[in-house]
Amino acid sequence: MHFIFSDEAVLLFDFWSVHSPTGMALSVLVILLLAVLYESIKVGKARLLYQALMNLSIPTSQQLIEAADQDSSSSDSLPVSRSPLRWFLCHFGQSLLHVAQVVVGYFVMLAVMSYNTWIFFGVVLGSGVGYYLAYPLLSMT
Repeated sequence: MHFIFSDEAVLLFDFWSVHSPTGMALSVLVILLLAVLYESIKVGKARLLYQALMNLSIPTSQQLIEAADQDSSSSDSLPVSRSPLRWFLCHFGQSLLHVAQVVVGYFVMLAVMSYNTWIFFGVVLGSGVGYYLAYPLLSMT
């Protein structure tokens, strides 16, 4: 197999058959958007993991010392920082995002396996654009 420049291709399903330059341009746009979605899901999953780690973090030794000092001076118990329900919801959300990432990733991979150069360029461009647009969301915490 080799990559070809053509305006004809069958992508993912038999009903997605392209036979014109306009159809190819629309197909490249759809595949580009799928690649953007893939990158957005990937970055969103990383952000959710970061938030889960920050919310469910194990206290440091300094925090434990301060908590022990507060505990000895007052009879109130410390609030529990690890909520099983919260951990479950974070883990469940990450699992759903992982499944979505795998499904979209396989669709993008199968589109590239049509060996159409235009589709390949759409995936590469969409991946770059998706990462560029989604990455600032990761740094905003």
